[in-house]
Parts: sequence; structure tokens; C-alpha cells
Amino acid sequence: MSDSGFDRDRRSVSGCGLSGMMSLTGERVTGEAIRDSIAILHERSNGLGGGFAAYGMYPHRKDQFALHIMYYGAEAQGQAEAVLGEAFDVLHDERIPTRPNPGVVDPPDLMRYFVLPPAGKLEESGMSAEDYVLARVMRVNSEIPDAFVFSSGKNMGAFKAVGYAEDIADFFRLEEYEAYIWIAHGRFPTNTPGWWAGAHPFTLLDWAVVHNGEISSYGINKRYLEMFGYQCTMRTDTEVMAYLLDLLIRRHGLPVEVACDVLAAPFWEQIERMPEEKQRLYTMLRQVYGSALVNGPFAIIFARDGEMVGVNDRIKLRPLVAARKDKWLYISSEEAGIRGMCPEPDLVWAPRAGQPVIGRLGSDVVVGEPGVGETAGMGQEVPSG
Repeated sequence: MSDSGFDRDRRSVSGCGLSGMMSLTGERVTGEAIRDSIAILHERSNGLGGGFAAYGMYPHRKDQFALHIMYYGAEAQGQAEAVLGEAFDVLHDERIPTRPNPGVVDPPDLMRYFVLPPAGKLEESGMSAEDYVLARVMRVNSEIPDAFVFSSGKNMGAFKAVGYAEDIADFFRLEEYEAYIWIAHGRFPTNTPGWWAGAHPFTLLDWAVVHNGEISSYGINKRYLEMFGYQCTMRTDTEVMAYLLDLLIRRHGLPVEVACDVLAAPFWEQIERMPEEKQRLYTMLRQVYGSALVNGPFAIIFARDGEMVGVNDRIKLRPLVAARKDKWLYISSEEAGIRGMCPEPDLVWAPRAGQPVIGRLGSDVVVGEPGVGETAGMGQEVPSG
């Protein structure tokens, strides 16, 4: 991966700020609290990227795919819109509203399209609606220079840019949107370029992921994903995370907890100490999904419709903190970020290595919360009190 596009000397081995908040009851709030949270984590980034994803933000078009696309030129826009017009019923299109901000410079043209696959073409393709959209997203991103689909889910959207995250929130006018899940990222790139499409979150369909760390297994993960039709075009290692989640959970049907155990797989010596039944399960996962194991230090927050998850690498080389307040779940790279969203949480804890924290819409139970007693992460029991 290229180092071009940023200052090699501006490095941090533990940089990047992460924040996420979710109403377990579906209550929608503006982007102001998540903006305040990621602004507190300002020193974890260096102005070379930031962004947000929000869920429940397009209730009036909740059954349509919302494509957010950035263009670097009229020719790219024309080519991409020709693909969209041929592949979809385009029900509405508009510029993504922005306001000038001195911290966000040289923006590309930013458009959004609400689309549906035509029934006849969907039947002809033999694909699900999601796989049909995925194939067109991959086509635009890989075949049309200077056009990048950076969000493609239903009733959700991503907003990202080069700059500090709080400036990006103001640029995209996030105080005007309401959502029941917000995730945010302040970027400090260490070995990949700082550019608009390479900022976090990375998305595909309903998936959005923000990441702190480095993925040393990027090459293996990328080649594995290419076997299933995914193409990595954003020149940033985190891109594989979004595609792996889609492959493991949506296409292969793995439970979220098991998918997290694939990404942050236990070491073989840990597997050898497990009870026989779990030993067989985790041996099988390592054998079948060895190329989906994510090596290197990482902490991620990812979301999809109805769910928000935080998880560390298997030896917790990056910080991650979670909290609860009434019917809200909060996750951040540090407690200060949580208190920017919720000044007085009821409970704050640091998840164990490889153990996911999972909030689900309509459930009071948060997997991974101390005292819950659920099984999660490395096949271990969560402490019950």
C-alpha cells in the first residue's frame, strides 16, 4: 500500500479515535453528541481523515438503498450515473448538503441516490437485492476512475472527508440528521494515504466500520475476499473489515459472536485448553476461516441495521471502553469519549481481548456487559457479577 499523500513523520502507534452510541429502543437523536465525543478525542487524530455513520436517518425512504457517491470530475459523474440508470430505478437524487468549513478543503462533488433494483433485472440476475447492489458498487469503485461509492445501505448513511472529525461533522451538517446509532472516527493514518475515500468509516450495504490499528494480514484478507467477488480499491487496510463482516455474517450466516471469533481468533494454545466441544468448534473455525483472521493490533466499532458492536484484537493492543446509561450503549477508544456523549454513565468497563460488546435493537441485554453471563469472545464466559 502506498504511503503517498501524507507526512511520514506525523505518526502515532496508538492513534485514531473511535466513538459509538446506540439507543437500544430506537430513539433517534441528532449528531451533536457524537460530534462532541469525537472532538474530545481530537489529539488521537492528525487531520488527515474522519467520518461518521448513522442508522435510522432516512425513515421516509427506509426501504430504498441510499448510495452516497463522491466524484472528482464531471466525466466520472456521467459514467457512474449511466451505470446507476442502467442497473436501478433511481427514485431520487440530490447533492449531499454541506456548509463551508475552513478545516475541510477541496471537497469532491458529493451526491446521494435512492435506488431500487428493478424486479425484472433482479430475477434475471438470480441474485439477492443485496448481492445485486454489491456487484454494482464494486463495478463503480473498480472501473470508473474518480468515482467512489462510500455508502450503500438502507436507512443509513456515511459521511467522511479529510480533516478533523469535528470539522467534518460541521461540514456535513450532522446536527440536522437524527439516528438511533451513530459511530465516528478521527484518523491518524500510519501506513496508508490520507484521502477522502480512504477515510473511515468503511461501508458496504448496511455495514459500517471504524478502526484503530494496523492490519498486518491485509494481503491475505484481500486475496481471500477477491475469491468471493469483493474488490479492495480504497488503498486502506480497514476496507477488508467491512467486506469480511458482510461475507461472514450476511452471506455465510455466522452469528455476530462467531464472526468476531473468526476475526480475533483465539491462539492454538487457548483452543487446546477449551472443553472438547468448544475445541472442535474453534479448530473448525480456524481451519475454514484461517484467511479471514485479522492479524495486528486493532479496535473496531461496527454497525448494521439494529446492531452495534465493539471488539478488540485477541491480545488487546488497542484501547476500547464501553458504558451503559439506561437504554443507551456507548463505546469509545477511551472513557473521555464516552463522557462526551454521556457525562454520567451507570456502568463503564473495558472489554476483554477478543470479547465483543454487542447492543441489539429492542433488547435490554448487552452481550459482553459485566454480569450478563453470556458466552462471547474466545469461547469464554463473561463474568457474572
